[in-house]
Amino acid sequence: MLSDKKNLDNLSKTEREHTTTYGSRYFTKTVPKYVMPVNGMPARAAYQIIHDELNLDGNPALNLASFVTTWMEPEADKLIMESIGKNYVDNDEYPQTQIIQNRVVNMLARLFNAPNKCNSIGSGTIGSSESIMLGLLAHKWTWKKRREAEGKSTDKPNIVMGADVHTVWEKFARYFDVELKLIPLKKNMCKITETEITKVMSSFSCISGLEEDIYTITAEEIKALVDENTIAVGAVAGTTFTGQMDPIEEINTALLEIKEAKGWDIPIHVDAASGGFVLPFLYPEIKWDFRLEQVRSINVSGHKYGLVYPGVGWLIFKDKTDLPEELIFNINYLGGIMPNYSLNFSKGSGTIIAQYYNLIRLGMDGYKNIMENMQENASYLAAKLNGSTKFEVINKSITFPMVTVQLHNCDFTVFHLSEKLRQKGWIVPAYTLPANAEDIAVLRMVVKESFSKDMVEMLYSDMMEAVEKLEQTEEERLQKIDENKNPSLLY
Repeated sequence: MLSDKKNLDNLSKTEREHTTTYGSRYFTKTVPKYVMPVNGMPARAAYQIIHDELNLDGNPALNLASFVTTWMEPEADKLIMESIGKNYVDNDEYPQTQIIQNRVVNMLARLFNAPNKCNSIGSGTIGSSESIMLGLLAHKWTWKKRREAEGKSTDKPNIVMGADVHTVWEKFARYFDVELKLIPLKKNMCKITETEITKVMSSFSCISGLEEDIYTITAEEIKALVDENTIAVGAVAGTTFTGQMDPIEEINTALLEIKEAKGWDIPIHVDAASGGFVLPFLYPEIKWDFRLEQVRSINVSGHKYGLVYPGVGWLIFKDKTDLPEELIFNINYLGGIMPNYSLNFSKGSGTIIAQYYNLIRLGMDGYKNIMENMQENASYLAAKLNGSTKFEVINKSITFPMVTVQLHNCDFTVFHLSEKLRQKGWIVPAYTLPANAEDIAVLRMVVKESFSKDMVEMLYSDMMEAVEKLEQTEEERLQKIDENKNPSLLY
């Protein structure tokens, strides 16, 4: 996030300074907000100022907007605090962190079905945004080297993706001077069946047999846009907007046909930020990963369904040959030789350690149980909302633990409803879909590990109450207030 320098002359005294609280128990003079104070203060006073301000933040347990993990076990919390001061990149001083990262990369490469013949390679990152940047940069470099070897121009690289991608894909195109071929979204209808979704539990497919609106790209759209200058195709396993999934296997087939016919070897980078820790446990039969020939790199967010606090992401290449040697820096000024491929450099080791903790603590069965539980709660919420007369669920198959709805038969908007829900503490984002589906406005609810079926009931009740209030006239609202007056107040 960007921050601007404040013009202090335009701010009132209370806007410029922290005023005394608690009857001057902790500090007796005001404290400037935008200028470093000349003198310090007791640790307890500084803590209390900041602690009280942070009370204005939302409650993480009621935040259905964020995909990131908001709860971990006490043992994980303890390991994070024990590792928070260790610099992740300083593997000469803290070699065990590097060893543990290597183990996580190995586990993920195998989780994503890297072939035995491949020498996979990968790294921990700040999050999927850094992972995507690094993955695409490697593909650009590979494309450039191949073009140079063929004596061809390298001045017009492009990347093809759908408008359902995260903003970081567009950032990459702009920051690294790559033409962006963005496929606008359009509504595609499909029939939901149990066999197509390959559900682990039949109850997951909460609205089975209905038509579903699909807001993803198609293989045909990809084929129409790629050319000899395409460095990679972006495919999403779990979109931010609707929780749906690009047809990755069909895209792979289309690119194989193009390679056979035209000789263009175009890799797929799979953005599995949301889906990478869901698909292997709930839908192992679905081919979206390194089982597909053209899938050469995958990113996944450990701090989403990897169940770790922010920020940690992972980037896995199918083979070492997918990461050009020229992009790897061998650094010695921290002591020893450290191979580094990153945009960021220093960071705490805590989240890397926490990821390893989850992997060995939960195992395959543990992750599967948690994903099934989240999926069941998401399906339960979707069924309740779709069963009302006010909501229509877009992602009816509930492939991932999130529910996206649009309003039905309402005179207000999702933005009004989102604001109303905040009065009860719920953080439910309202937004419009990307081009060309901007006319669709939705609410999205991400179901996390700590979101129980009881909380589903409470959320649904509050949503229906908010709908009722938004539909009331002013006269009806005043009448309701009068009816709810409590005559038994004690004085």
